[in-house]
Amino acid sequence: MAESRSELLAWLNDLLQLNYTKVEQCGTGAAYCQIIDSIYGDVPMIRVKMNAKHEYEFIANFKVMQNIFKTKRIDKPIPVERLVKCKMQDNLEFLQWLKRYWDSNFGGQPYDAVARRRGQPTDTPATIAPLAPARGTGGLSATGGARSGGKTPVGGHRAGSAAAVHQEQVHNLQAQLKDMSSHLEGLEKERDFYFAKLRDIEILVQGQLEGLEASGKDDETLREIQKNSLFD
Repeated sequence: MAESRSELLAWLNDLLQLNYTKVEQCGTGAAYCQIIDSIYGDVPMIRVKMNAKHEYEFIANFKVMQNIFKTKRIDKPIPVERLVKCKMQDNLEFLQWLKRYWDSNFGGQPYDAVARRRGQPTDTPATIAPLAPARGTGGLSATGGARSGGKTPVGGHRAGSAAAVHQEQVHNLQAQLKDMSSHLEGLEKERDFYFAKLRDIEILVQGQLEGLEASGKDDETLREIQKNSLFD
């Protein structure tokens, strides 16, 4: 009988010293890589980004895992396209399979998960709270003013003038932050676009190679492209 989500998460967190709360977090590929490392001890964990937050980083992690599967002759297709979407069902099914594989192959040796990943932070998108939208202080000032009872203390004009200057500075900084955030978002979209193109090429090459292998043929050019794709 397949293990439940809660059972799998408890096992995963205990084995890897993580604090995952959702199976979906495995979609970054990092935990999957380290599960395999706990069995064999030779996964290049330095290339695995434990706190990956972008899809191109997830894909890079899965690339490491695909190479290990090939080296260890693990005959299991990795549905990268589905897993990196961080959907519960896809990752649950893959984690269930990986747990069965671990049960069959883990030798019981001690495993220092934190040391193997060199103390990398392990926060994933599912554990990072979204930033609250920026709020101006105008509403707070107005509320404070309403509670003051309408009386202006001695020096109130000077205090009010200083507060106005500070308020303007806050608004200016917020405007700059908004512009920078917008610019950064544009850069991230452009980066993700090109990585998606590279991913499409990699999938196409993989399909071509599989077709050639099925007919007993090979193509050195395609092999070279596959070897150097993305983060290899």
